[in-house]
Amino acid sequence: MNYFTYIILCDNNKYYIGHSSDVDRRFERHFHKNGAKFTAQNVPVKILWKQEFNTEIEAIRREKQIKGWNRAKKENLIKGVWQ
Repeated sequence: MNYFTYIILCDNNKYYIGHSSDVDRRFERHFHKNGAKFTAQNVPVKILWKQEFNTEIEAIRREKQIKGWNRAKKENLIKGVWQ
Protein backbone atom coordinates (compact mmCIF):
# COMPACT_ATOMS: atom_id res chain seq x y z
CA MET A 1 0.00 0.00 0.00
CA ASN A 2 1.28 3.46 -0.87
CA TYR A 3 0.95 6.57 1.26
CA PHE A 4 0.76 10.24 0.41
CA THR A 5 1.65 13.54 1.98
CA TYR A 6 -0.76 16.26 0.90
CA ILE A 7 -1.54 19.96 1.21
CA ILE A 8 -5.13 21.20 1.41
CA LEU A 9 -6.23 24.80 0.94
CA CYS A 10 -8.84 25.95 3.46
CA ASP A 11 -11.49 28.62 2.95
CA ASN A 12 -9.55 31.16 5.02
CA ASN A 13 -6.46 30.70 2.80
CA LYS A 14 -4.63 28.57 5.39
CA TYR A 15 -2.91 25.32 4.48
CA TYR A 16 -3.42 21.96 6.13
CA ILE A 17 -0.67 19.37 5.69
CA GLY A 18 -1.36 15.70 6.34
CA HIS A 19 -0.73 12.14 5.20
CA SER A 20 -2.98 9.26 4.17
CA SER A 21 -3.19 6.13 2.06
CA ASP A 22 -6.30 7.54 0.33
CA VAL A 23 -6.14 11.32 -0.07
CA ASP A 24 -9.57 11.73 -1.66
CA ARG A 25 -11.32 9.79 1.10
CA ARG A 26 -9.32 11.67 3.74
CA PHE A 27 -10.31 14.99 2.13
CA GLU A 28 -13.97 13.99 2.41
CA ARG A 29 -13.48 13.23 6.11
CA HIS A 30 -11.85 16.64 6.59
CA PHE A 31 -14.67 18.32 4.65
CA HIS A 32 -17.31 16.71 6.87
CA LYS A 33 -15.44 17.81 10.03
CA ASN A 34 -14.37 14.27 10.84
CA GLY A 35 -10.69 14.54 9.92
CA ALA A 36 -8.74 16.83 12.24
CA LYS A 37 -9.36 19.67 14.69
CA PHE A 38 -7.74 22.12 12.28
CA THR A 39 -10.01 21.28 9.36
CA ALA A 40 -13.06 21.21 11.64
CA GLN A 41 -12.38 24.91 12.29
CA ASN A 42 -10.93 25.79 8.84
CA VAL A 43 -13.15 24.46 6.05
CA PRO A 44 -11.12 22.56 3.42
CA VAL A 45 -11.63 23.73 -0.16
CA LYS A 46 -9.34 21.63 -2.35
CA ILE A 47 -6.26 19.44 -2.49
CA LEU A 48 -3.40 21.53 -3.86
CA TRP A 49 -0.53 19.06 -3.84
CA LYS A 50 0.32 15.46 -3.00
CA GLN A 51 3.39 13.23 -3.11
CA GLU A 52 3.42 9.44 -3.07
CA PHE A 53 5.63 7.27 -0.84
CA ASN A 54 6.18 3.55 -0.43
CA THR A 55 5.76 3.60 3.36
CA GLU A 56 3.73 5.51 5.92
CA ILE A 57 6.91 6.47 7.77
CA GLU A 58 8.24 8.26 4.67
CA ALA A 59 4.95 10.14 4.29
CA ILE A 60 4.98 11.17 7.95
CA ARG A 61 8.58 12.39 7.69
CA ARG A 62 7.69 14.51 4.66
CA GLU A 63 4.59 15.87 6.42
CA LYS A 64 6.67 16.96 9.41
CA GLN A 65 9.29 18.50 7.14
CA ILE A 66 6.75 20.58 5.22
CA LYS A 67 4.96 21.68 8.41
CA GLY A 68 8.27 23.26 9.47
CA TRP A 69 8.49 25.39 6.32
CA ASN A 70 7.33 28.97 5.91
CA ARG A 71 4.38 29.75 3.66
CA ALA A 72 6.53 30.90 0.72
CA LYS A 73 8.42 27.61 0.64
CA LYS A 74 5.14 25.65 0.79
CA GLU A 75 3.77 27.70 -2.10
CA ASN A 76 6.92 27.01 -4.15
CA LEU A 77 6.43 23.30 -3.51
CA ILE A 78 2.80 23.53 -4.66
CA LYS A 79 3.84 25.44 -7.81
CA GLY A 80 6.78 23.12 -8.46
CA VAL A 81 9.18 26.08 -8.32
CA TRP A 82 12.55 25.63 -6.64
CA GLN A 83 15.38 28.15 -6.43
